[in-house]
Amino acid sequence: MSLFRGEEGAGTVLAAGLAFAMVLLTVLALGVGQAAVAASRAATAADLAALAAADAYRGLVPGNPCHIAGEVSARHGASLVECTLAGDQSVQVEVTVKMALPWPSTGRARAGPPPDTVLPGVR
Repeated sequence: MSLFRGEEGAGTVLAAGLAFAMVLLTVLALGVGQAAVAASRAATAADLAALAAADAYRGLVPGNPCHIAGEVSARHGASLVECTLAGDQSVQVEVTVKMALPWPSTGRARAGPPPDTVLPGVR
């Protein structure tokens, strides 16, 4: 017999609420972890695609720079969204990576010689 009448089962409700909160926090943590992995994959794919495209743009390897950027990004599980060739022999790419999240992760990268505003030997 309980000292306080009408409180039978209150511990069960409290335990169920705490279990629900723990499940919710676990799902949230897994979602944040997946978002971090997707962002890292997008950044890596963008970096490698931009470097490969810049090599082709400068004539170091044969091929169309944007086509090469698309191939490299596809090999890393990303889709090439944009490829821009600049007059200073630099390339800027944007890629997306789709995972189990409801939105894609985006990565952007530029590769090529430094801009004219950067002077050699000056920090």
